[in-house]
Amino acid sequence: MPVRNEADYIANSLGAVLEQDYPADLMEIIVADGMSTDATREVVRSLQARFPNVRLIDNPGKIAPTGLNRAINEARGDIIVRVDGHCEIEPDYVRRSVEHLQNDGPHGRVDGVGGPIETIGETAMAEVIAAAMSSSFGVGGSAFRTVKGRTMLTDTIAFPTYTREIIERGGEYDEELVRNQDDEYNYRLRKMGANLLLASDVRSRYYSRGTLKKLFKQYFQYGFWKVRVLQKHPRQMSLRQFVPPLFVSSLLLSFLLILFSSYGGWLLAGITGCYLTVNLVASARTAYKCNRFWLHFILLPIVYSSLHLSYGLGFLFGLIKFARRWQVTE
Repeated sequence: MPVRNEADYIANSLGAVLEQDYPADLMEIIVADGMSTDATREVVRSLQARFPNVRLIDNPGKIAPTGLNRAINEARGDIIVRVDGHCEIEPDYVRRSVEHLQNDGPHGRVDGVGGPIETIGETAMAEVIAAAMSSSFGVGGSAFRTVKGRTMLTDTIAFPTYTREIIERGGEYDEELVRNQDDEYNYRLRKMGANLLLASDVRSRYYSRGTLKKLFKQYFQYGFWKVRVLQKHPRQMSLRQFVPPLFVSSLLLSFLLILFSSYGGWLLAGITGCYLTVNLVASARTAYKCNRFWLHFILLPIVYSSLHLSYGLGFLFGLIKFARRWQVTE
């Protein structure tokens, strides 16, 4: 578990791991703390006193990939499960993941297993953010967020369970990537021929950001660091990941064109109008599935816009920041 400043969630997240129906004497739990400045470490230590299979180690790098690498190097198991401090896994998560790895199913041998995430919001705004993060219009084709009730091979998995063998072949997580390290790592594994399974019976809950500010920051970072993934592995990218930066670029170019031509205003109005129309239709379809229709219908257009604009802006800033670091490793 790579964590940092998760005092509000770590008791439930770590508690869910401790409540697994898998034999406790066959599990070790390693929490790699990124030098938290809140009460995260104190909460973990209080649980350590009751559960001897919990270990707390330092992660001076403070980010997920450095924590993962340290924890994996410390781990003794034949199977590695990655859990975040902002999620809760179901009591049978480990057992079912191990079963999928050890028993060939309809999809044959698998090297990594993950499952669908139920995104939860604890406030009214967080509830709307969760709905947006669970829709294809909000996050594109992320199967673990949008696909429910299906078991299938996929390109990337969240909160993954891997065999030790495939991790040793794949190597360490890329410690440069503050975000998107999972996408990059799963791509490397698939490039080696690994099969990654999205299993409908491997379930978890993730608590979404509670404010637009936090959401904007999160997806700005996703877009920003996606540029480094693009530079290292161009084939990892899909068309949907270029749509937000192209959308933001078209808005910026329209603004600039206004300075030189009256057509700029018409172009800006056309682009904005088309986007708002699609946004409203998508918001209505998403809100229809939610308990509080009007709350979601009113707020979803704002949340969707925040998702797309933040990711797009982050991507453009990444292109500028990493302009001199283009390389092809494939």
